[in-house]
Amino acid sequence: MNLFNLRRPAPAVAAPKPVPMPEPATAQLSRERLMPGSERAAQVFVRGQGSWLWDSEGHAYLDFTQGGAVNSLGHSPNVLVKALSNQAQALINPGAGYHSRTLLRLVELLCQSTGSDQAYLLNSGAEACEGAIKLARKWGQLHRNGAYHIITASQGCHGRSLGALSASDPLPCNRCEPGLPGFSKVPFNDLAALHAAVDSRTVAIMLEPIQGEAGVIPATREYLKGVEQLCRELGILLILDEVQTGVGRCGALLAEHTYGVRADIVTLGKGLGGGVPLAALLARGSACCAAPGELEGSHHGNALMTAAGLAVLQTVLEPGFFEQVQDSGRHLRDGLSRLAGRYGQGEVRGQGLLWGLQLRDDAAAALVEAALHEGLLLNAPQADVVRFSPALTVSKGNIDEMLLRLARAFARVHAQQANRREVSA
Repeated sequence: MNLFNLRRPAPAVAAPKPVPMPEPATAQLSRERLMPGSERAAQVFVRGQGSWLWDSEGHAYLDFTQGGAVNSLGHSPNVLVKALSNQAQALINPGAGYHSRTLLRLVELLCQSTGSDQAYLLNSGAEACEGAIKLARKWGQLHRNGAYHIITASQGCHGRSLGALSASDPLPCNRCEPGLPGFSKVPFNDLAALHAAVDSRTVAIMLEPIQGEAGVIPATREYLKGVEQLCRELGILLILDEVQTGVGRCGALLAEHTYGVRADIVTLGKGLGGGVPLAALLARGSACCAAPGELEGSHHGNALMTAAGLAVLQTVLEPGFFEQVQDSGRHLRDGLSRLAGRYGQGEVRGQGLLWGLQLRDDAAAALVEAALHEGLLLNAPQADVVRFSPALTVSKGNIDEMLLRLARAFARVHAQQANRREVSA
């Protein structure tokens, strides 16, 4: 069976045929009207299911990016479709000044399951990181003589808002510009450098347990536990940016659980909404110091988004879910390691279902392009790293199919390189 041409089965009752539209002209016009943002492939995707996407030409693609770890349960999972449909018929957004039942239920479940005291819901991970910065500086005013300085790690990336960009490093993605003052950066996994950077102005240390945009670089256990101990000894806050690593991505609800640490503030995003824009700011203990109006937003925690988040969170908290993620993650890691050895590539690093493959040269973009020709969607956060963030529900069969397509992509890239060498000779 040619999975590249796979089709979803037709519904039992055919829907009315739409009025014919000039598809090529419409697609071309929309591309011209779209403001430049992130680079996009030429394909126009029209439907998805699980680990698969179909484009407007009917071609099927195996998706091992899932929107950069956004679609935690895969494309259009039944539990999410049902939750959104039911909620949309009842209530979408009562307004920022009012409660909804799904808002209160999601906040309660988030706090219970993560051991947090308070939660605030936002639209994106960048907003959650911005909120964490505001919350930490508010805490510094109350508990640390007005301290406001935040130490982050080199090559860290905490989002695209001005405050989040200021906490990020310009190196990992070449999209981060210098921003606000009050931040300093030290090498990742270097506890001595971190300790040396702390002074009386320091209010918090803000880190990703795994640096995703830098090329899937995990913190060592000794480092992260040392950071936690340092924060406790010096009386400053520990902020963990779990926008990419949380909600089961690392085989536990939070990556901090796999490291055995506990942060004062945690940010969640991406997978929390399962594809719907949703993020969360979690606070514990004295870090719960936000006042009304300091984190306001028109769509923050609206009923539709929180219904999606509740469906996702309830699903990943089902018995055996994290164990399945860990098992699938080992299967993916072992398969990638075999391919890396066969094609002379570098290490495979990550946790759960977030992995990066280090390449021996800066061929990541070429490999991603070759994989696209093989009906496989991948992501290259760095010039020499390919990242894999499949659905948390991915099957071992899908993983094996991905490995076959990746092998063909490697062969395609090697053939192109060989041809270029022959031409230059």
